[in-house]
Amino acid sequence: MIVLGIESTAHTFGIAILKDKEVLSNHKSFYTTESGGIIPNELKEHHNRVKNDVLKESLEKANIKLEDIELISFSQSPGMAPALHVGCNFAKELAKKLKIPIIGVNHCVAHLEIGRMLFPECKDPVLLYASGANTQIIAYDGGKYRIFGETLDNGIGNALDSFGRHLGLGFPQGPKIEKLASASKNYIEIPYCVKGMDVNFGGILTNLKQKYNSKKYSTDDLCFSLQETVFAMLVEVSERAMAHCEKKELLLGGGVACNKRLQEMCDIMCRERGAKSFVPANQFLVDNPAMIAWLGLIEYNSGVRMSIDDIDIKPYERTDDINVTWR
Repeated sequence: MIVLGIESTAHTFGIAILKDKEVLSNHKSFYTTESGGIIPNELKEHHNRVKNDVLKESLEKANIKLEDIELISFSQSPGMAPALHVGCNFAKELAKKLKIPIIGVNHCVAHLEIGRMLFPECKDPVLLYASGANTQIIAYDGGKYRIFGETLDNGIGNALDSFGRHLGLGFPQGPKIEKLASASKNYIEIPYCVKGMDVNFGGILTNLKQKYNSKKYSTDDLCFSLQETVFAMLVEVSERAMAHCEKKELLLGGGVACNKRLQEMCDIMCRERGAKSFVPANQFLVDNPAMIAWLGLIEYNSGVRMSIDDIDIKPYERTDDINVTWR
């Protein structure tokens, strides 16, 4: 089956084409700024401006005609409403034009399922989902993907971006913080905020901003200390979830999981536990339409059907709201 997937939860507008498990194209356009964060109206304008070009480029890359598409899948939840609306409306427009089925999927679950597609040997992992707005430790149990730990305030990516904005860096700030951190090995003590299985970053950010404003610490040292602290927090709760669920596999997902230091820390923890760490290629870690197409396909094959007239966005839908019909 040939599926077209549309991703538009936040800064990425992307269109992918899959033929069963084969990714024929995975084309994306990113919203960026010179300084500051995401401006919702500008984000919506960006997605509307690029959507037709991204579609054209994705079809050309896949060497597929639009009329060959048999199923439309789009990111229905969760995300920023202005961005979600663009993807939803474009998906409806295409589905009506082609007279084919449409499936709206959960972005968070898609991150997990694309990892399981890419690594068939990864059967039943704990997912460390670390992205801009989302930070969750997820595992399958009792017919749903359960959240065993999560952030109590900001997502890890938004936390990194917040400190990056304070430094005057443009969006996305996370990769720039990673580069600055790589220039230091000098750890400065900052708060470590793990509460049971949950984490929070607000106090850490306040402390870091105060230290930066004092002019007593180098920017490189502060970025290094930020990464070492928040990544250790994520690894700790991931390991505890693996122990609780008696699982031997850790799967990374989300844009922050592109960070090499986080990957290294997860790999060390897994090796010490006799477990395996699975890290998809960066194009499948960041927000991407291939994962949306794949989840739409497996949901459709499991019997899920949606009415094009009733389908709408769900900006606040959680990972554990989804009934997993395909496992």
